Amino acid sequence: MAIRKLLLPLTGTAAGEAALSTALITARMWNAHVTALHVRVDSRDVAPLAGEGLSGAMIEEMMSATEKESSDRAHAVRAMFDRFVAEHDVPVAEPRHSVGHATASFAAVTGREEDLVAQQARLADLTIVPHPEAGEDVSSSDALHAVLFDSGRPVLIAPHTTPEKIATRICVAWNGTAESAAAVLGALPWMQRAEAVRVISAEEYQRRGPAAPDLAEYLALHGVTVELATFRPIDRDVGAGLLKAAYDFGADLLAMGAYSHSRLRQLILGGVTRHVLEHAKLPVMMNR
Repeated sequence: MAIRKLLLPLTGTAAGEAALSTALITARMWNAHVTALHVRVDSRDVAPLAGEGLSGAMIEEMMSATEKESSDRAHAVRAMFDRFVAEHDVPVAEPRHSVGHATASFAAVTGREEDLVAQQARLADLTIVPHPEAGEDVSSSDALHAVLFDSGRPVLIAPHTTPEKIATRICVAWNGTAESAAAVLGALPWMQRAEAVRVISAEEYQRRGPAAPDLAEYLALHGVTVELATFRPIDRDVGAGLLKAAYDFGADLLAMGAYSHSRLRQLILGGVTRHVLEHAKLPVMMNR
């Protein structure tokens, strides 16, 4: 399946430009359209605080401050988008007019980010999410988890810095789960175009399900020749071993399933998904 529509939720500018660059590289690979989506906070969400003992004047002041902050952020994100597309000579057009070349458009809506991003992502071939801000707990990345859990579509986490290229050398992290199978399906069009594909697996990572050789046989039916490799945890950390294996291969895309264990368990105990989200320095495509 060709990639034709990319969704790029932008909530701030710190990691936004690297995500825009990642989206542009992807759009030019596939002659796709990028919809940059900014969700403004609704100041009316402050109103429920009325039951918390705050006076009407205090709530009105909080709503006014929220509205100003939301407006300032929206203007900053839009200015970044306008500057970026001008500097990189990206045509701005509506999606229906975007055929045969990379284009972009900007949309701003008001509401709950996690709800609106997940809804919009359901009709996007891929959602590209900026890397969590420096120092931010990855568990609080609402847009990322909304797409993973509520869209049914793949998500690409952009690295902190703009990659030189994407998906010429692909690593697929395989553990036999439904989540990793979904990741394979999402990455299949990319693997069919890649120069090299390596499937990496580990005894400590494997769950009940098909093994890596079974995946290689399946991919061969789709015209994808892969090499198989195993990795070992580093200091008992499976995620660290997985990333090292991807770096050793020189991968410029890692495809993997997300949250094979429950998200709550991963938030409390850590896990492979969390480690990769926090530490990956390459584009990572995840499915759940």
